[in-house]
Amino acid sequence: MNVHVRSGEEGRAPFRSNRFFCVGNRWYFTTREGFDSGPFASRERAETGLKRFLHVVRLLPEEPKVH
Repeated sequence: MNVHVRSGEEGRAPFRSNRFFCVGNRWYFTTREGFDSGPFASRERAETGLKRFLHVVRLLPEEPKVH
């Protein structure tokens, strides 16, 4: 099993569920922060929406770390 470790998750393997879900023929994706986005007409469009969301998130400045 290939487990990707995200920043802040060193030393533990968190549970990750599927980001995509369907309600009444409409597709949604969910984020780690608990944000659900949709509806989309298909899973493929939800996947495209997630890719766009992640692209925008990567463009945001990082929050300063508090020690």
